[in-house]
Amino acid sequence: MQGEDLRRRWERSSPLEGLGNNTNDYQKLALILKGYGVPTVIANVSRIDWLRNAAGLLDSNYWKGTLQPRPVLDWYLKRVEEALNEAKELAQGSNISLIGHSAGGWLARVYLQEFGPSDVSLLLTLGTPHLPPPKGVSGVIDQTRGLLDYVEKNCAKAVYTPELRYVCIAGRYIQGARLLGSSNISDSAVMVEIEHPVGKMTAIDTSTTPASTTLRARFVGQGYKQVCGRADVMGDGVVPEMSAHLEGALNISVDGVYHSPVGSDDETRPWYGSPAVVEQWIHHLLS
Repeated sequence: MQGEDLRRRWERSSPLEGLGNNTNDYQKLALILKGYGVPTVIANVSRIDWLRNAAGLLDSNYWKGTLQPRPVLDWYLKRVEEALNEAKELAQGSNISLIGHSAGGWLARVYLQEFGPSDVSLLLTLGTPHLPPPKGVSGVIDQTRGLLDYVEKNCAKAVYTPELRYVCIAGRYIQGARLLGSSNISDSAVMVEIEHPVGKMTAIDTSTTPASTTLRARFVGQGYKQVCGRADVMGDGVVPEMSAHLEGALNISVDGVYHSPVGSDDETRPWYGSPAVVEQWIHHLLS
């Protein structure tokens, strides 16, 4: 027991924000992790900071769809470095766990590729769109303008070894549907709402459900399509389950988990950082 307590005391984590999120969005998660004995340093990012990405518009590669992370995202990588340096001081030589939410997950991979995984023993991603959208699919536009292509081709492959572990967690909150026509799943079994504790999902029969419910699934499906090329897949409301997993990583899917802390509710719409969901992945930080 003493050995376990000592390990927990020196475990440090550094959450990295997803696109559009800021430091305050993750303060509650930091408190939850602290309750498990995991002191946390959150990268210092404000919502207005994301406007810096507009610099990419001046790069011809943006318009060609071949944009690279640097120098456009150097500002974010610097914030990661600052957070890690602070975490290393607290850890006093112990290893660090990186937690990347949404785009923060693949940005963490860019950081590790550029600056090395020194002192980082775990990369845990939450609802991260790791894979670039497929080419040649009608109506699909790469929202990252080539960034995810770069990550896939140039960043180290995911591993799960004693030295470095990749753990990729995907949420299963709502099933998408095609905009027109039928989907591979029956429209009468579209997952549209979570009314039970995490780990259970509710299938609502759309034959007796207002038309807006089906429209919601179709709307979400169009978002999924931009990420993975398909609308009729399961996901967390933003990122499809299939895009949040990486070959070589320990891949986990959790039912009933919504994508973002913004708009979430711990009881009816829990996100990856809600207490009941953290309980399902915290052991990866403690082992």
